Amino acid sequence: MVALTAVSAAGLVVDDRVLVGARIWSKPFKFSVSFIAYSLSLAWLLSLMDRGRRAGWWAGTVVAATGVVEMLVITGQVVRGKRSHFNHQTPFDEVLFNVMAVTVVILWLATLAIAILLLRARIADRASAWAMRCGVALALAGAAVGFLMTQPAPGQVRGESPVVGAHSVGVPDGGPGMPLTGWSTTGGDLRIPHFFGMHALQLLPLLLMALTALAPRCARFADGRVRLRLVLVASGAYAALFALLTWQALRGQPLHRPDGVTLTAAALIACATTASTYWAQRLPHTPAAPPPDDPTPVLHKGVEPAA
Repeated sequence: MVALTAVSAAGLVVDDRVLVGARIWSKPFKFSVSFIAYSLSLAWLLSLMDRGRRAGWWAGTVVAATGVVEMLVITGQVVRGKRSHFNHQTPFDEVLFNVMAVTVVILWLATLAIAILLLRARIADRASAWAMRCGVALALAGAAVGFLMTQPAPGQVRGESPVVGAHSVGVPDGGPGMPLTGWSTTGGDLRIPHFFGMHALQLLPLLLMALTALAPRCARFADGRVRLRLVLVASGAYAALFALLTWQALRGQPLHRPDGVTLTAAALIACATTASTYWAQRLPHTPAAPPPDDPTPVLHKGVEPAA
């Protein structure tokens, strides 16, 4: 994927072809960068397992192999000047897209296997364990958004339309988009929750690393129970925001133009997260230690000390 990133970057410089409103080499570039982050994160998680390592090795190998197959199809279609996703224009294009669909399902199932192994793993630091588990669970949810993109958009008919499926909701693919990402600025875009969910795999462990780095300066973060609470609060907030982004996209609403309902939901998430963060940083109550035994003999009323 590192090598393909370099090739795709060179393609962006020397190849000025445009496909579906974007530079033709932008898709393999973005996918290869995403696979770098995804693969490194999974490799790190697999290295922490104390049992099921053989099963984890096989799951990781499946993720790597399916990722290679998917990128071969995407890059091959770029060379041919064809779109890779949702392409049913010719029998050959349809076969290639079906191959990608199968590899994505296999990759998702392999990641699910890793998530199950992580649930069974004995990791001493509970905050670390739950940052990894929640990160993988959210990444699976983010990847599952891709299955929504394969559903026929309005006007598309399976077996008849040359294109079946879309990233955008309410508007055709290839319209005005945001710089760099290409996310639609005129309608909903399922790539937004897809991206946001999948990268929880990196962001939640990074949050924990930041808390650990700040521990020498802040006594609260040095307490493992506080770090665990903050990780769980962050995971809950991340899941709520992921659900909101998915809902917003499915309603055909651009990310930068939320309506009142979306803003109200976002405000509620922000308030709940703020209150929960305040609660999470409270140091756990530790009972005061009992006073040391007094060596002075206790004199009961009316009783004289022994000679």
